[in-house]
Amino acid sequence: MEFGEENGVSNQMIRLWGGRFKKPPSDALMALSSAATQHGRLIPFDVLGSIAHAEALFASGVLTTADRDGLVSALTQIRADVLAGDIAPEAFDEDIHTFLERVLIERLGSTGAKLRAGRSRNDQAANDLKLYLRAQAPRLALALSQLALALSDRAEAHHDAPCPGFTHLQIAQPVTFGHLLMAHAQPLARNLERLRDWRLRSGECPLGAAALAGTSFPGDPAATAKRLGYDRPAENSIDAVGARDHVAEFLFVAAMIATDLSRLSEEITIWSSRQFGWISLDDGFATGSSIMPQKKNPDIAEIARGRAARLIGDLMTMLTALKGLPLAYNRDLAEDKRAAFDACDVLGQVLPALKGLIESMGVDRARLAADAAEGFSLATEPADYLAAKGVPFAEAHEICGALVLFAEKRGLRLDELSAADLASVDQRLGADLLARLQPEAAIALRVGAGGTAPERVREQIARFRARVKALLEECRGNSMENSDA
Repeated sequence: MEFGEENGVSNQMIRLWGGRFKKPPSDALMALSSAATQHGRLIPFDVLGSIAHAEALFASGVLTTADRDGLVSALTQIRADVLAGDIAPEAFDEDIHTFLERVLIERLGSTGAKLRAGRSRNDQAANDLKLYLRAQAPRLALALSQLALALSDRAEAHHDAPCPGFTHLQIAQPVTFGHLLMAHAQPLARNLERLRDWRLRSGECPLGAAALAGTSFPGDPAATAKRLGYDRPAENSIDAVGARDHVAEFLFVAAMIATDLSRLSEEITIWSSRQFGWISLDDGFATGSSIMPQKKNPDIAEIARGRAARLIGDLMTMLTALKGLPLAYNRDLAEDKRAAFDACDVLGQVLPALKGLIESMGVDRARLAADAAEGFSLATEPADYLAAKGVPFAEAHEICGALVLFAEKRGLRLDELSAADLASVDQRLGADLLARLQPEAAIALRVGAGGTAPERVREQIARFRARVKALLEECRGNSMENSDA
């Protein structure tokens, strides 16, 4: 068989660059280079970009009305067929752009070959992934907001439940469990803000950049951008095809989300341990051991921690691929899709699983309360008490250290000391201090902004819920992001 034909189909129909080549690509090259099947999820977006390009070619006079209408109709049907699973790339399709042109020519003949005018796989590739991420961002925001609101719901239920707070993994001061849960929820809202801000910086349409120099068939670039849900056309055609900072930024947001989820997962793992016993995992959100029948393992939390490592690696992959890369387009940039797909897939699994875990976990309020006064967590109270009486805090701190030592030698907690015990350490420690040496009392005094006092926690939760819901609406956008592609 001559190089011009394969499987009875002309090479022009299945390859976009063969004119000056006298030999077909080697099997090794094709195995390394071809990615149509791996990138199949981008086909609906390639179709949407192709429809917009057909309109631009029509506006430039390259296509007749019949050409434009035939292409748009065929492209619309191809998109429907792909989404229905009726057609998909074949092994001989080098990429999704080749696949699309092949199917167009099969259905429209020579009219299908007209669509390639004025564009390149370079601007198509940039456009497809950008559209995909702009469609994924609101879905990611929805899953993230659902987890954030699930945390706030549990926080509301336990806004007044005393528990130990930790620094350096050592008991520090009593807080409420609701306040602790909200400490994990707050970063999720900031990640929603990052997704919103990312959308603003991903709003330039790369179509029309062609290979790197732009196109002589521009049509109406602003209309093309608007048709695809962008804010504006790209300012620089070289930058449009060579830049992937929007992918790197998306991967950073994904890695930051995964990192925050990993910290939450670490605490869940600790809280559910026998040594802590603060929470119990629902049977539907835990697994067992193949050898130890008593085990209930926090697999969701552990997997989330592990997947965070992958997403951090995806970010590093993209940054390293970009480092020192000459303009404009290079095949190194094809790594953007593997990293972006992985980030979307991982978070698409982890976020709902963690949401279910949080919603279903049991909380042992009695155990939390019993632990709240352990580890001399109330030691700051005498110091604040003395400072309010005019004692310099440095001196008050030393007195409290002596009080802790006094209690420690006797095997007592601070809330178990008597008025006589306090006076024996320092006469300025009056009997009225005893009322403060209870976790609930210490917590109630933390009424400053962002404090753990129950009323502050409930106010925080109300503000948080309103903030998350508003951010979700901003992240959703108002155009192509909400398509079913």
